[in-house]
Amino acid sequence: MSKISKLFKGGSSSGSSSSSSSKSKHHRSKGGPSPQEAIHRLRETEEMLTKKQEYLEKRIEQEVATAKKHGTKNKRAALQALKRKKRLEQQLTQIDGTLSTIEFQREALENSHTNTEVLKNMGFAAKAMKQVHENMDIDKIDDLMQDITEQQDVAREISEAISGPFGEQFDEDELLAELEELEQEDLKENMKSMGGLPSVPSSKLPSSRPSRATTKKRVEDDDDVRMLASWGT
Repeated sequence: MSKISKLFKGGSSSGSSSSSSSKSKHHRSKGGPSPQEAIHRLRETEEMLTKKQEYLEKRIEQEVATAKKHGTKNKRAALQALKRKKRLEQQLTQIDGTLSTIEFQREALENSHTNTEVLKNMGFAAKAMKQVHENMDIDKIDDLMQDITEQQDVAREISEAISGPFGEQFDEDELLAELEELEQEDLKENMKSMGGLPSVPSSKLPSSRPSRATTKKRVEDDDDVRMLASWGT
């Protein structure tokens, strides 16, 4: 028989067995713990194991310090400290695995509880929607939508009638032609007040470029000047 079995069975008696049976009957009568209670218990277990981890880590540090302290001077005490350190490390490894299992179980339970609440609320909303729709008649809704469409058409016709032009209407092309005539008359009046347009001169204006004869005469004069200068030298 394992130590765990002895731990759970060693201290059992008629009184304890009767109390455990009464507790189990009590739980069965209540239908088992609620998800909130189970999650709370798992969180408490996680906190307890985390504290146990911290305690074991401190113990391991102490045993390492003891082994270093004795060293080769007292091999027996140093080896005993290292053996205790190994046992503590095994316990620490077991607690790590247990914490991982509990964390996985808690997360799964939380997700299940969340999904249950979501489905419950969705069902509640579906019932409310069904109750709302029970008071609605599809034929009445169609008639109402047709009435709304007709009233919108009437409102649009009224708006177009109000915003349309009121009173006499004139041809825009005729008005533009009349405006152009007025501008021409205004232009003529301005020209008369300025004395009319200036007259174009009848005589031909002299050309600004010199003729070929004049250019040739200038070249000949330049040659005569150069010749006289060469005689003087």
